[in-house]
Amino acid sequence: QVQLVESGGGLVQAGGSLRLSCAASGRTFGIDRMGWYRQAPGKPREQVAIVTEDYRPVYTESVKGRFTIWRESAKNTVTLQMNTLVPEDTAVYYCYARALIGPVERVNEYEYWGQGTQVTVSS
Repeated sequence: QVQLVESGGGLVQAGGSLRLSCAASGRTFGIDRMGWYRQAPGKPREQVAIVTEDYRPVYTESVKGRFTIWRESAKNTVTLQMNTLVPEDTAVYYCYARALIGPVERVNEYEYWGQGTQVTVSS
C-alpha cells in the first residue's frame, strides 16, 4: 500500500499564490506517475497537472502558464506551485500516484489518492 499525505492549500485572494505538496510513503516501489487532480462542487474530478513516467509535466489547458509541477523521485514527493489564482481554481485538490508492479508481461496497475486539501480563491 501507498499512503499520500498532502500539505498546503487554504484561502487566498484572486491573483495570489499557493503551493501544494504531497509525500508518498509505504510501498513506493513502482510509482511512475504523480500529480494532482481537483474537484469543484457539482463537477467531476479533473486532472490538473501530472508528471509522467518519463518526467514530462502535463497540464490541463486552464492552468498552463500559471501552475508548475515537479516531482522529486528520491523523496517520493510531488509539488504544485499555483500562481495567479482565479476563483475558478476553487476546489478540493487530490494528490495522485500510479504504481506499476510486476513483470512486463503481467504488470498490475495501482492508483492511489490523498485525502484532499481545500483550495479557495476569493474574488
